[in-house]
Amino acid sequence: MQFTVQQIAQSLGAEAEGITDLAVLRAAEPKDAGPTDLAMAMAPKFAESLSAGSARAAVLWEGADWKALGLEAAIFVKRPRMAMAGVTSMLDRGQGIAKGIHPSAIIDPSAELGADVSIGPLAVIGARAKVGAGSVIGSHCVIGMDATIGANALLREMVSIGARCQIGDRFIAQPGARIGGDGFSFVTPEVSGAENARKTLGDQGEAKAQSWLRIHSLGAVEIGDDVEVGSNCTVDNGTIRNTVIGSGTKLDNLVHVGHNTRVGRDCLLCGQTGVSGSVEIGNNVVLGGQTGVVDNIFIGDGVISGGGTKILSNVPAGRVIMGYPGVKMDSHTEIYKAQRRLPRLARDIAALKKAVFKQPPSD
Repeated sequence: MQFTVQQIAQSLGAEAEGITDLAVLRAAEPKDAGPTDLAMAMAPKFAESLSAGSARAAVLWEGADWKALGLEAAIFVKRPRMAMAGVTSMLDRGQGIAKGIHPSAIIDPSAELGADVSIGPLAVIGARAKVGAGSVIGSHCVIGMDATIGANALLREMVSIGARCQIGDRFIAQPGARIGGDGFSFVTPEVSGAENARKTLGDQGEAKAQSWLRIHSLGAVEIGDDVEVGSNCTVDNGTIRNTVIGSGTKLDNLVHVGHNTRVGRDCLLCGQTGVSGSVEIGNNVVLGGQTGVVDNIFIGDGVISGGGTKILSNVPAGRVIMGYPGVKMDSHTEIYKAQRRLPRLARDIAALKKAVFKQPPSD
């Protein structure tokens, strides 16, 4: 796969100068770039590393002197990360999943496949499942009965989609993602110690040890358009209603979304975030890595949580939070500063006590 500098510039809506019909085969970091590579040097800090490589063309920041950098062609971009999205999309060589249906795939006769669907080795498509046109289903994937996947989906290897899941267009699932497992719902015949502890914030009361009884998941998972889930993500079925992931939302690797939870549009849930059951998450919410969310609360539109935050109560729209428990980020910063000062404060108090108690008694 190769493109000219001009073709890449046009796709980015950017300006190009120099030998714009120069062909490039791949993108590379400046110091690693060879003669057929496009060096991604989109900030002045990368200028020095360009000389360590042998790139002839590069993506540069606006106003860069490309000739002084020893280049034969350059593309100038205003927003580097947006340019990165465009370039990587053009130069992505894919995973090599062959077109068509592999003979080892098992497809129920009642399943419906759209035009130009590709299915890899040992994939299983269940009864009455529907796969939209142009979708690519990788090896060892499983799509359960009555599940629906929209057009142009990409399921990498070993993805499983449970029965009755409803998924929109352009869905991407990275290896090992599990959509539609049963929720973690159990109950004891009598009130448990865990229930008492939650109610009293610490006291188990007189509850006795009991066995846990399973609450079945009758709901499924409903996912909008343009959603991506990372490797080994898990999204649980709802108990009665569906668990919902809104259009445009992205889940990083190892994210867990519990039963009945509803995630809004264009959210980012970063690595190892865990969301308990029955949580209502608004639109454009960002949960940093290892954020934990307790069940049965709401998180308003536009909330941002820093990495490692534990959200134990409702969060109003637009708030930026951090810490355990999650509080306003500026408050958390002040708390952290105060904690850092505690050893010094303790030493000062000890010295003050020593000085006071050594004073001779007054007449």
